[in-house]
Formats: sequence, structure tokens, C-alpha cells
Amino acid sequence: MSGTTQTDAGNSSGGSVAQTGGAGSGTGGSGTAGTAAGTAGASGGAEVGGSAGMATGGGGGSGGSIDPSSLDKFSFFETSMVAMRKLSKSDNGFGGDLRYGTADGLTGADKICTEIAESSMPGASAKQWHAFLSTVKGPVNAKDRIGQGPWYDRTGRLVAMSLTDLLQDRPSMADAAIKQDLPNETGTPNHRPNPNAPEDDNHHVLTGSSPMGTLYGQTATCMDWTTTSMDNKTTGRPRIGFSWSVQGRTNWISGQDEGGCGAGVTGVGTENGGSDPNNPIVGSGGGYGGIYCFALEP
Repeated sequence: MSGTTQTDAGNSSGGSVAQTGGAGSGTGGSGTAGTAAGTAGASGGAEVGGSAGMATGGGGGSGGSIDPSSLDKFSFFETSMVAMRKLSKSDNGFGGDLRYGTADGLTGADKICTEIAESSMPGASAKQWHAFLSTVKGPVNAKDRIGQGPWYDRTGRLVAMSLTDLLQDRPSMADAAIKQDLPNETGTPNHRPNPNAPEDDNHHVLTGSSPMGTLYGQTATCMDWTTTSMDNKTTGRPRIGFSWSVQGRTNWISGQDEGGCGAGVTGVGTENGGSDPNNPIVGSGGGYGGIYCFALEP
């Protein structure tokens, strides 16, 4: 696969992982296009200060002014690579271990979502954020964790009005600007998180879920999001969805099995496609182990 691939089974998110920094730093409250989409310096793994890369400035993303009254709708995003690298304190991200200093993978993933949401919009952590992930224990189905909608991106654009609309190949009521390329926490369609750089092959997103948002199988969740083991014969291969569509791979929830649970990144500045069981990491076919985050109410 890509020469940029890195693996690091030892970067799992133990209790000493750093927090996102000053939760109020970064976007401010004005709701301008610069605050919602200031991603020019927050991609490609660049170091960012204080708020997981959501510093002000930079053009890309939604364009134009954002109505401040729409900002409180913020209730959906895909975690960007820069944010996942910052929280994990590793260029390889979290891999399949999302505990982030908590007792289990779902609690840790929810914490990741909450901190990234806060870094993007100060005050957003007051909402109840859940990761769109399924687990074997329970079992827990991702669709049952996220409320009933509606959901909006960081700039107030509609993602889905209801769970029925959401659980489609692509969210059926999504704003046309983001339907085929779901946005990250800045409101920027994530295929090109840095508008000043080429597109990334980064569309693989961890879900462990079937197209209907239910548990995909017993080996689809990296042991319920607690391991970065490279032994995919033991841990299985996590199920991923596609945040943007390419070559017939369109379902945002469930499209294929990733290479494995190891931490690692591929596809930065490239177009790869597929997944590789011989490269047992969460991003073997184009990704970095990103997750989808939903607020239970907008």
C-alpha cells in the first residue's frame, strides 16, 4: 500500500493521553466562515495548538458567511485526522483502541467526540455526544446510540432529519454539498481537509456496523474498540464505512472489512482504495481510524 503507511501497536490510548487543551480556544463565537472552516493549517498531521486544529482563518469548507443562529445545530461530524492525531499524541492515531483513558471503547470514543466537538465550538461539549459504533458486548447497535435526529454539521447544513433518512446508502436528506463527502468537525468535507493540498484517500471510517447501523459481526469491532493488536486472525478486521464515495463504494456505514486493528495511516495525498489484510491497520485501504460523532439532540 502507500509508502506513507505507519504502524504502531503500542500507541493505544491509555490514561495519560493528553486532553484537547483549552476547550475554549480556537473558533470563538462569531460563527464566521473562517471559524467554521479554518482548516488550512489543520491537516496533513501539522501541529496545531490548543484545539485539535480548529484555529481561525483559512478559507475552505463551507464558504460564505454562516448564520450564527445556526451554530447551535451542530450535531454531526467525522473526526479529522489532525484531531485524532492530537488526542492520541501519535501520528498513527488511536488505531482500534478507543478507550482514551476510560474503562471501555464506547466510553472512550464518546469522550473523543465530546472533546473534538468542544474544540471546534466552545460550549458544544454540553451536548451528549456519542460515537457511531457497535459492540459485541450487549450487543450494542450504533443506530441506537445517537437519538432520532435531526442532525446538522458544524456550519448548520442538514445531514439527516430522522434515523430513517440517515440509515440509507448516503443520508437521504443531506445537503447536496456534503451528502457525498461527509464533513469533519470544522464543517469541511473530509476528502480534502486542507483546501490548499491535494485530496486524501481517507474515506474509511470505523463503525463495526451493518448498513442498518447494527452490529456487523463478532469480529468487526477490534474487541469492542479496545485493541491495536496487529494479529487480525485473533482480533478480526473492523468493519468500516465510506465517508465519501468512490468506484461504487458508497455506503457511509458499512462497505468492507479493514486490514486490522493496528494504529496507522495510509492514503495521505494519494488514492489507493481497497483494504489489505497483510497490512493489519485501521487505515490500510485509505484512512486513519476516524469515527462518526453525533449529538443526541441538535
